Amino acid sequence: MAFDFLVPVADKVLAHCELLPPQAIGRNTHIHTVKDGLPVLANATVAILGVRESRNAFEKKLEKLDVSGIRMQLYKLLLGNWNATLVDLGDIEEGESVDDTYFVVKEIVAELLEENVIPIILGATQDICYPAYRAFDGIKDMINLVAVDSRFDFGIEDELISSHSYMSKIITDKPNNLFNFSNIGYQSYFNAQEEVDLMERLFFDAYRLGDIANNLSLAEPVLRNAHMVGIDVRAIKASEISLSANFSPNGFTGREICAISRYAGISDKVSLFGIYEMENNVQSQQLIAQIIWYFIEGITYRIKESPYTKTDDFTKYTVPTDAEELVFFKSHLTERWWVEVPSIFTSHTKANTPALLPCTGEDYLDACDQNIPERWFKAYKKGFN
Repeated sequence: MAFDFLVPVADKVLAHCELLPPQAIGRNTHIHTVKDGLPVLANATVAILGVRESRNAFEKKLEKLDVSGIRMQLYKLLLGNWNATLVDLGDIEEGESVDDTYFVVKEIVAELLEENVIPIILGATQDICYPAYRAFDGIKDMINLVAVDSRFDFGIEDELISSHSYMSKIITDKPNNLFNFSNIGYQSYFNAQEEVDLMERLFFDAYRLGDIANNLSLAEPVLRNAHMVGIDVRAIKASEISLSANFSPNGFTGREICAISRYAGISDKVSLFGIYEMENNVQSQQLIAQIIWYFIEGITYRIKESPYTKTDDFTKYTVPTDAEELVFFKSHLTERWWVEVPSIFTSHTKANTPALLPCTGEDYLDACDQNIPERWFKAYKKGFN
């Protein structure tokens, strides 16, 4: 059984927990220990899982990921007003081969998904997104993947999988369960024009760092539609994580990345959350801990709502345009927006029922000005292709 490969949380972390106040996260988490074994998954909301595999790193790692350092920073944070049950499963160490590690990641994540437990993966390198994505095989047909990343990570054709090329493998590998890929925070000078063109051809969504930093709410509908979210910490400014040669002077601030993480938590579709490419220094570990805190905070505020189930809770707006008649819905409760896309047929929609695409109030205003929102157009084209 794949769970047999999990290494318990280090004794120094458990000793650290003993000194924490009763309200600290570490005192309220069910932890995998040598003495007590694995925690029970029943009723768990999230499960923390360290993956220390780094052999496929694009820039070779000089040292192993210090997951214990991240845990100590997370455990000493105080609980919010949460109703979440937290478990910490410990770590997956490097297997005999990288494929062995991938297999264990896939099996453990699949088991958590089956149990409706949200894995929070702390991965040394971002190629761990690939086995995490494969964990959905047989569980969910079509996956929307969102990467918060300065790069698209398509890599070079025929290149072996690495932390800079894992997306190529996700796109081409069978079975192909990827419905949509969205990038939040790409920086143009890190991405070849061919990669930008590929994103356009596949009708994938990409949002530049400057656009998101100027209006963080643009990220909310993207994350609301995601099943799986991965954060490459290299999308964060170098100064925010105590400077490093592998990081850029431009990127998200700590506040911005925590807000994005909270949006991911609020999305009731997100069932897997990963953070990758961390640095082993206290400032980086503190920021990772706070990103996790905000993700769990977001989960606490999840609201399942659909214009098709509780029509009284929504206002419907029909906007005639030259090309199409667009139908928007606005929630009275959360003030979130959706737009109907008649071409998307997914397993969770009723026959002949248009799919609902999360959008913004600005998309509605654009439609009123006869400008069809780009996100609607891409979803519409993808449904027919």
